[in-house]
Amino acid sequence: MHPGNQAPPRRAALDIAVRFLDGFARGPHATSDPGIPVLAALVQETHEAGAAASARRAVVAWARTVGRGPSHNGLYDGGLAGTLVGLRMAARVHPPLHRAADRLRDHLLDRAAARPWRTVDVGLPDYDLIGGPSGTLLALCAGGAEPTGRQLMPFAAHLAMLCDHDELRRLHIGQYAGHPRLGWLQGRVNTGMGHGVAGLTTALTATIRRTGPHPRLTDALRRTTHWLVRQSFDDARSVRSWDGAGLDGPPPTGPRPRQAWCYGAPGITWALWDAADALGDRAAADWAAAAFTTLAEQYDMDFHLYGAPLTDRLALCHGAAGVLAVADAFHRRAGLPAAAPLAARLAEHLNTRLPDALAAARPPTALLDGAPGALGALLTAAHGTSRDWLPCLGLR
Repeated sequence: MHPGNQAPPRRAALDIAVRFLDGFARGPHATSDPGIPVLAALVQETHEAGAAASARRAVVAWARTVGRGPSHNGLYDGGLAGTLVGLRMAARVHPPLHRAADRLRDHLLDRAAARPWRTVDVGLPDYDLIGGPSGTLLALCAGGAEPTGRQLMPFAAHLAMLCDHDELRRLHIGQYAGHPRLGWLQGRVNTGMGHGVAGLTTALTATIRRTGPHPRLTDALRRTTHWLVRQSFDDARSVRSWDGAGLDGPPPTGPRPRQAWCYGAPGITWALWDAADALGDRAAADWAAAAFTTLAEQYDMDFHLYGAPLTDRLALCHGAAGVLAVADAFHRRAGLPAAAPLAARLAEHLNTRLPDALAAARPPTALLDGAPGALGALLTAAHGTSRDWLPCLGLR
């Protein structure tokens, strides 16, 4: 296409999203993940011609198969908390789905009342954002929902109990000895947003913003943030960094390529800044903003983005979309000068590369590692659509 005939970036991103939703509605589908309804709600919100019809067709197709996934309570990997977010967002397109969302919310609250989580020798589902109570708590806050303190406290009280020591002894993993993928975590504490202390921190912060500063929660939040700061170090590129688990000795040498929503500076510095902001700790908030600035000023797409084209280079969890969502949150909530230029670079990167990535094969439909999350981050950060889905990422 001649440059003079190219659609403006906002329209281009919306066109990609509409085509993706239309393809989902036509094809075979069975997913309880919130990705499709999140994207559909954002597309409808643009009020562009034809967008609402595409959003509705995708939501109808998604809703037909809800409930066929795993029965675990988690926010991701097909869990019920993710289905709750999907129903809340889908209800913006088809309001009767709010009734199904209310029933599922009550079911999750009934399960939480039994406190089914370990408090020693924990595994990831005992606390984390992906499959554990941190994610379920955040799901209750997503989609414009206004959870009560009574609804949030079973989750928040459990998370606070896990943080009853400065060294977070209860969060040392005890379930993965010899595990082929997770054995590296045995006996250690995960730092990250998806599976670690950063994600737990965002759940405590979200609770405090809605219930007020209960001493148990604020004490736990101060412990998690102080612990995370102690695990940080400057890498060889002068980026304030974190490894996947807490330090076992001197900081590692060399540059740290994984700087993403899930691991590294983007997700962790946001968790630290938002917690400090909720606690009214200006010095801690400034430290976190300065830490993110080291990444923003040194961010190298050729180095920090690697792996499969969509899932690692572009998607929310490991890729450009997740860093875009964090940079946009720092820009809008913290007014951080270095955040806006980074967000603009990443938005351009996504606008340029998403068409080819989505045309190459049938792309995944999950929010974290698929097209809906990448497109949702682009529409929200660069084009001003709703931010109500961002609690799914521990953002706002």
